Amino acid sequence: MPQILVIALLAAATLLPVEAAQSPSVVGTAMDIPGVVRGGTPIERILTGYNGLDDPIGLTDGSLVFSEPGARRIHRLNPRTLEVSVLVAESNESHGVTEGSQGRLISAQAWDGSTRIGIIYPPTAVATLADNYQGQPFSRPNDLIVARNGGVYFTDPGLTKQQAEALVKRLGQPLGARLPPAVYYIPPRGRAIRIEDTMIRPNGIQLSRDEKTLYLSDSNGTEVIAWDIQPDGLVRNRRALGTLTGRSTRDNGLGGVPTFADGMTIDNDGRLYVATGGGVEVLSEQGRHLGTIPVRCPPADCQNLAFSGPDKRTLFIGGAGSLYRVEMLARGFSGRAK
Repeated sequence: MPQILVIALLAAATLLPVEAAQSPSVVGTAMDIPGVVRGGTPIERILTGYNGLDDPIGLTDGSLVFSEPGARRIHRLNPRTLEVSVLVAESNESHGVTEGSQGRLISAQAWDGSTRIGIIYPPTAVATLADNYQGQPFSRPNDLIVARNGGVYFTDPGLTKQQAEALVKRLGQPLGARLPPAVYYIPPRGRAIRIEDTMIRPNGIQLSRDEKTLYLSDSNGTEVIAWDIQPDGLVRNRRALGTLTGRSTRDNGLGGVPTFADGMTIDNDGRLYVATGGGVEVLSEQGRHLGTIPVRCPPADCQNLAFSGPDKRTLFIGGAGSLYRVEMLARGFSGRAK
């Protein structure tokens, strides 16, 4: 991370109020997955009480950033002391957060009426990268990942039945025509290009270590989908990489198979970690299902996850207003923040 941004992050934590650290609480134990996590390792809840908690991301200075969509804030966590400070006080309902090559934080912003993908931090760099597709505003951007060349891949899963009902209540009128669920690519200094529109609810998104493969999860489907990335950033050769086994007991009104597959991250050996209704499912780089870390985020399902902390050997999992951690054998990918 550029030194200027590290200083800015530290300054933000100094100037803004710091929340007292909460006491960790053991809520379960991991099952053995060779090379990934040792059986019996505690699963700890380290934060709770937030108005939603999504997309933790481990920055290169060792700190962790996560979003609180319901309060429209982004927070910064010190993994060593578990102290939390507000990094962005108005996030435009950011959900997914990623880090660009210049150290800027880019987020998927879902506040209806100003949906966009944009730079959210530092304040001097705030900018909109894309806010529409062919003149129509995005529906509800959710997750994103930025490539080394500055191109951004992101998901727009649209609204669940419950989200649509809540939005109608807030607006006081029926919803108009909206873009369907889709996946987009924003080329550097370019306009959004739709690259996928056949999933029921495209949600989590991730790049392979060499950035030659794009991964996608579908909250209402069982397969992790992979594409080959071409030199221009567009994709080809759509295929099923692996099958997810977790299921949610909830119903989002969209049909399909409710895996509730959501955010994804990778480790330094290329394994893929997917938050689902069953916990954190681990797939090999070739798509073989290696096992599940039984993390639960009651009263809902876990939403997103990231490696952070010393040597990126701690896996942080967020969802339903709480943050959990598991000490790992595997190490998070060292080539980028997430």
